[in-house]
Amino acid sequence: MERKNFVEKRYDFVILFDVKDGNPNGDPDAGNLPRIDAETGHGIVTDVCLKRKVRNYVGLKLDDTPPYSIFIKEKSILNNTIEKAYLSLNIDLQQTPSDPSDGKKRNKPGQGQGKEIDKAKLFLCQNFFDIRAFGAVMSTGANAGQVRGPVQLTFARSVDPVVTLEHSITRMAVATEAEAEKQSGDNRTMGRKFTVPYGLYRAHGFISAPLANQTGFCEEDLELLWEALEKMFEHDRSAARGLMTTRSLYIFEHSSKMGDASAQKLFDTISVKRRDENKPARDFSDYVISVDKDGIPEGVRLIQRV
Repeated sequence: MERKNFVEKRYDFVILFDVKDGNPNGDPDAGNLPRIDAETGHGIVTDVCLKRKVRNYVGLKLDDTPPYSIFIKEKSILNNTIEKAYLSLNIDLQQTPSDPSDGKKRNKPGQGQGKEIDKAKLFLCQNFFDIRAFGAVMSTGANAGQVRGPVQLTFARSVDPVVTLEHSITRMAVATEAEAEKQSGDNRTMGRKFTVPYGLYRAHGFISAPLANQTGFCEEDLELLWEALEKMFEHDRSAARGLMTTRSLYIFEHSSKMGDASAQKLFDTISVKRRDENKPARDFSDYVISVDKDGIPEGVRLIQRV
């Protein structure tokens, strides 16, 4: 399907979200404790975690169907998906490439390169939302090259240091007869649960118009991205994550594809401070968000979506 209305302007954005009595992003290297900066105590949520929630939202809303299929999803076999792209294009990977110049850099015998790779890459960009948005490495087997995505996110960092709590929990039931026999009288199994009482997190994002033109990321995709960032926690509920909510989404729209100001200068116009420095924050209302509109240069429009 031919895609039109590619994004022609640069965008930078700030997203604020919070967590209450939950683990926003467990660290497998630390027993699934909430991720923190060891030096400052600030909480961290990785960019990969946030992209996962965007992917999940888009997949749920649009039933994971082209042109909004999701490439990176749980238990998906990426090489099979790439091979299906070649199959859809009637390209046989077991045969010599139709153009001799396509055979210069092969990963394995019979693998198409050059023009055939470009066709496969275009097909995948047209059919998979997350490839158009975030890019992908598609040279893992049936080589379809690499795509650099126009949408990039930073790690989210909590505005203030967070406290991580450890809670003992019990399971009354048992899984097997043998387990039941081992536990005489009391069938409880002890476990641990880790939470942050409250944390307000801030992440930054960037959208490149030149890269959007390369992947086919269009205005409809952009609107879907904003919607996903606003609502990504609404269908991602679990007992472990507690209460998570997108609180603010500030979008800086430039007047040109290359932009009118540095992203950092724009980000600095938004400040988040605790109302009472002597009292630990336990709710979003404990913070004040201020925007220095005079600091936003000409050519940049501020849009607040949440």
